[in-house]
Parts: sequence; structure tokens; C-alpha cells
Amino acid sequence: MNRFVVIVAGGKGLRMGNEIPKQFLLLAGKPILMRSLEAFFNFDSAIHCIVVLPEYQIDYWKTLCTQYDCNVPHTVVAGGKERFYSVQNGLRAITSDGVVAVHDGVRPIVSKSMLQEGFALAEKCGAAVPYVDSVDSLRIIDENQQTKPVDRSIVKRIQTPQIFDAKQLQTIMNVEFKPQFTDEATVWELSGKKLCFYKGNYNNIKITTPEDLVFADNLLKK
Repeated sequence: MNRFVVIVAGGKGLRMGNEIPKQFLLLAGKPILMRSLEAFFNFDSAIHCIVVLPEYQIDYWKTLCTQYDCNVPHTVVAGGKERFYSVQNGLRAITSDGVVAVHDGVRPIVSKSMLQEGFALAEKCGAAVPYVDSVDSLRIIDENQQTKPVDRSIVKRIQTPQIFDAKQLQTIMNVEFKPQFTDEATVWELSGKKLCFYKGNYNNIKITTPEDLVFADNLLKK
């Protein structure tokens, strides 16, 4: 079965306090986005990789690929004003049947074992979504500062890659955007289809702050 990955990278790096978009910051000597791309290529060298970037960042990305000798074959697609539209654009680059992973460009430490489990589940179930348990106590605080605890055992933190039957996801994503479409799993579920879940990894972090970058760098060194 053909495998695809749509890697979405539209960040501006505001929480990083840096003028360089976070996906282009260096992690252990390479841009974060390049590390994410290489994770999928190292898992399966036959995978079809699609990178989605804001149009104004594409030339800079191509320059980085030359500068850091990126040898992963991939297609570059211009994104949209919302993540939803960026994923739509990435999916349009897929012209055959198969299974597609949708992944955050700033999650560069996704493991081979996690990818193996996710793709296998998606091939069987049609939709595989990774999660990790919450390790913190959780509490709802409303606008009046009224609070109540939440049973953390039933709350899951959702990660990427979220992996789907490619043709079905293309069809399901061919709708008008709604604010509740925070990820592809939500769009899939709201269409009436079933989700299957697999265990993610606490090291599969989404790099959004300077502290995340330090943590990811230490993980790679180990």
C-alpha cells in the first residue's frame, strides 16, 4: 500500500521570540522541519513526502535544503490561511490510493516504532490517532473563577501523525471550514466515521517555546 505524509509547517515563531519561523530554527545542526521530514524518510524511504509551507517561505526552505544538503525527495505545496486549508492543499498532491499521515512540522522526534504502529492501524481501521495520558491534575476554571476538577484518566492529549485512508480523507476534507476543525481527526469524526487510537510518545513533543527546543536537543543527544 502506498504511504504518504503531509507535513504542515505554518508557524511564525512568535512564542519563540525569534524572527525566524520556528520550523526553520536549528535543532542539533539542522532545521526542525528537516528533522521531521527525515524521520518519515528514515522510517520508509519509499514514502511520498509533501511539505506544506506559507507561499512566502517556500524559497527560503529551498535555500535551506541546499545549504543543509537535504536528500529526502519531497513535494512542496503552498499552504492556506488556516491549518485546515493547508492540509487540503497537501492532500490535493496525492493522486493515488494509499494511507496518508498528517504531521506537525515541528514534531521532529517521532519514533519509528510509533510510525510503524500508526500506519499498521490506519491500514486496518482507516483512521489512526495517537494520544498520551495526562500526567497533570486538571481543573476547569470559568470566567467567574468558579472551578471544578476533571478526572484526568478520561482526558487524552492528542498528537500527530494522524494517519488515514488517503482517498477517504480527501473526500471528508472537501468541506467548508468550521472553527471546531482543530485537527483532521475532528473532521473525520464529525463526518460520522470511526476513529481508532494508538499510543503516542511523551518525547514526540511539538516545539513551540525555547524550553521545548532545549528539551528536544537533549533528547537527540541521548
